[in-house]
Amino acid sequence: MPFWKKQLNKSKKVYYPQAIVKGKPIETEDIARELARISTVSNSDVQAVLGDIAPVMHNMMKQGKSVHIKGLGYFRYTLDTVGVADLKEFDFQKQVKAVRVEFTPDREKNSSGAYTRALVDSGSLEWIELSSDTVDDGPVPDPTL
Repeated sequence: MPFWKKQLNKSKKVYYPQAIVKGKPIETEDIARELARISTVSNSDVQAVLGDIAPVMHNMMKQGKSVHIKGLGYFRYTLDTVGVADLKEFDFQKQVKAVRVEFTPDREKNSSGAYTRALVDSGSLEWIELSSDTVDDGPVPDPTL
């Protein structure tokens, strides 16, 4: 069950629902155990493959490709940049502030013609409201970044 709380946007003076994360993140080992439980692959085999997915995806994306994981979605590099008015001032290194990874979930057309996005089967999500002073526990940023 995902969680939400009422959040005040102080500049606009309006309340809106905000999805929040509670508790510790689910780790790779937890996912590996669950995948091993529902398949014929061992936990250690699943962990080995999951452990190698990030560098493999990086190698593919650094070739200018997007990466599609069927049933999950697409990953690609995007740039956080600043512009210049004069083309003579254009300097890629100075204008790129950050390289980010964009994720676009897979989508599937259902019988009614509407699309369902991977990971967001809204018909099966039961949202639970928490108090507005509840602290969002995630995502946990990498302290080395």
